[in-house]
Amino acid sequence: MPPLLIDDDDVTDQLAPRRAVAAMRAAVLGVERGEIEAPPRVAVEFGSGRLVFTCGARTGRWYGYRSYDSFGRDPGEELVVLHDWSSGRVRAVAAGRALGPLRTGAVGGLAADLLARPDAHHLGLVGSGRQAWTQLWATSAVRPLESVTVYSPNAERRRRFAERAEHELGLAARAVPSAKEAVSGRDLVVLATSSGSPVIDPTWVGEGCHVTTLGPKQAGRAEFDHLLAERADVVATDSIAQARSYDPPFVLAGTAQMDRLVSLSELAAGAVPGRTADSQVTLFCSVGLAGTEVLLLSEIVDQAGKEAGSRPAG
Repeated sequence: MPPLLIDDDDVTDQLAPRRAVAAMRAAVLGVERGEIEAPPRVAVEFGSGRLVFTCGARTGRWYGYRSYDSFGRDPGEELVVLHDWSSGRVRAVAAGRALGPLRTGAVGGLAADLLARPDAHHLGLVGSGRQAWTQLWATSAVRPLESVTVYSPNAERRRRFAERAEHELGLAARAVPSAKEAVSGRDLVVLATSSGSPVIDPTWVGEGCHVTTLGPKQAGRAEFDHLLAERADVVATDSIAQARSYDPPFVLAGTAQMDRLVSLSELAAGAVPGRTADSQVTLFCSVGLAGTEVLLLSEIVDQAGKEAGSRPAG
């Protein structure tokens, strides 16, 4: 039986945000229990760019990998390959641009569910690209958002982003002319930029806020700095192993904040405390939990099989 070929339309049709967040919860709990292996990413240098691989396995069920490049070409695509554990057969191959960002969004949604206040209803975004969109997509599934503010340097892009949020997600969204206005007074903040320098002042983040950062986070090149982490009562990531393997080093390396970094796996399992007071600030640093794209591809394949089995014969 040939592998199932999955494109971006298949991915977006099959992955509703609640289902994707639930899959990421299962993934981090699997890591905590030792059922899922998620080693740091590896890369091959090709002069002006790299080919990057993230691999993962769920013992007894599947293994696979995601590959993508850092050349920055548009559109650029990634490949996700799912193998059956017992036979080694390739069950599915997904090629396109949707699966990786949706996985990142779902992990961010899980982080918000674990760390944000239950009554967090107002979201501020700095960034209006694909990663900002998938964070909004997933977060709206774990918190009933009453308002969304978005800033990015391009006024037209942020306007279109706000319109899309209203039309596709039914959210009250507006574009604003500064990062400060996007962030101030928000319960939830997402930084999703390509900036190599901090895009917000930590003093703009109010009490009780949860912040997710997705952009560059290496020493000397990061969209936030250690001052934001110092302000946070809880600092979490999806993969401590990945954060420790950064080269150049992770932005918090060598600081007290690095020593208190906790994983979503520990938080989801209740092994460490998360937010313990409404006034606390929490910070999630998304670095990429290996194997989670393969897990989502497995979910898509299983769902496709169920739907095919439910159709009338003939």
